[in-house]
Amino acid sequence: MPNVLQCLAAAAFMLCAAQASAFSLDDVVAKARYLMASPYVAPVSNLPPAFARMQFADYAKIQPLPAKFGWRDQPSPFKLNFYHQGMQFNAPVTINEIVGNDVSEIKYDAQRFDFGGLDAAKAAAGALGYAGFRVLYPLNQAGKEDEVMSLLGASYFRVIGKGQVYGLSGRGLAIDTALPSGEEFPDFREFWVQRPGAQDQKLVIYALLDSPRATGAYKFTLQPGADAVLDVQARIFMRGKVNVLGIAPLTSMFLYGANQQTDKRSYRPAIHDSNGLAISTGSGEWLWRPLNNPQGVTVSTFTVENPRGFGLQQRGREFSRFEDLKDRYDLRPTAWIEPKGDWGKGKVELVELSTADETNDNIVAFWTPAVQPEAGEALQFDYRMHWTMDEAALMPRNLARVTQTIHTTGEQTQANLIRQPDGTTAFLVDFEGPPPTALPADAPVTAQVSVGDNAELISTTLERNPAIKGWRVTVRIKVKDPKLAVEMRAALVAANKTLSETWSYQLPPVVVVAPPATAPTAPPPAPPPAPLPGK
Repeated sequence: MPNVLQCLAAAAFMLCAAQASAFSLDDVVAKARYLMASPYVAPVSNLPPAFARMQFADYAKIQPLPAKFGWRDQPSPFKLNFYHQGMQFNAPVTINEIVGNDVSEIKYDAQRFDFGGLDAAKAAAGALGYAGFRVLYPLNQAGKEDEVMSLLGASYFRVIGKGQVYGLSGRGLAIDTALPSGEEFPDFREFWVQRPGAQDQKLVIYALLDSPRATGAYKFTLQPGADAVLDVQARIFMRGKVNVLGIAPLTSMFLYGANQQTDKRSYRPAIHDSNGLAISTGSGEWLWRPLNNPQGVTVSTFTVENPRGFGLQQRGREFSRFEDLKDRYDLRPTAWIEPKGDWGKGKVELVELSTADETNDNIVAFWTPAVQPEAGEALQFDYRMHWTMDEAALMPRNLARVTQTIHTTGEQTQANLIRQPDGTTAFLVDFEGPPPTALPADAPVTAQVSVGDNAELISTTLERNPAIKGWRVTVRIKVKDPKLAVEMRAALVAANKTLSETWSYQLPPVVVVAPPATAPTAPPPAPPPAPLPGK
């Protein structure tokens, strides 16, 4: 009898312990594992015609009502509001709230939205759901709720810090990006958001990812601030074999800039969310790859074992570089990936697609393992994302960084002082720094420059650039075959010591290449920020 009682007591204790356990990443992992072992079921559209045929201008009219924001009646500094279904957001996502040890779904309620005069849509909205959600936090001014994170469409999300505006996007996972076989876009199918307390400065979000060839469990820990920090724990489970698995993918837009100027008359000297890929390799080297808007598709790979960091950056934030009062490209953040632990052998891959306007994202960057995983494998990647406008702070202080790349016609000054084009192509590369304390007083600084086989290096000039307290390297080349790309590299050195990151530029071929069979890898258009109290 005592043994029976002990067993009953033990069973009761285990049951209570199970009931008392808080929701965690392990719960999402269990769901992801279950999905991996099950046949894939694609999301099914439930949109009535009024929403399925909706144009973006009308979709943007559907805005959450401030009085109905999630946690409006809570002391938490965080608030939530929701995206309505419509357009390509044709299947609802499930959004749950975690309160203590309890988990409950945040049920769809059409009363949360102002439909902006779209009476037909409002009348048909009763059986729909949420497409995603936003996170608000008093970031720029006490008592004023600012949108700091947006999760909408596939596995896309955007984050901003203080004084920033939305630009590039992060993604949960990328599969076979820009391959002729077609890209696969995984979806975040379900979210769990942990209700924060009155003093909490971080918000925890869990997400379940699903796609034909992969499932995943994610934990996002958001810390708003001058720089927003997003810690990511990703647990990925392979349903099938993929050709290229993209870890910590970033998606951005580059239309034109100083290194690739537009042939159209425009008051805007540059239009881009990002203008370069930066990489901190496991061996200690830093690379800077300026972005291009190619005529076709360009894929560049950088072998990196255990990367220390990589990201798409927006360098050069003077307003005069953009002159755009409406879109404020000067305030769009850099996203920097800081891996946690050893990721092993792999490479950072940069995909550049052609785009004719600024509404399409045409740049993708991610890390991919050297050996692609097989079906049934489980992968684990943890990393921190920095959303910042202080790119210099990401690099060592004693290392010069590239602040500008200018592509121009090569020229020479004649005896009469008139400059004359000389048939070459020139690149002016500005390096900011390094500080004088990093150099011996008599150190002879030189520029170490190399070009690929498809070009002849005509000359290299190095001179001080007092305007930025740095250096300017001018490289003149002759391209042998304009139908082929040209690779170039440049760095500052002194006494066998590297003083700068390596400028690694690709001059794209001047040819028209057929685009890939799939559409460009672009996030959904972002509706305008939700209206705030008093607005």
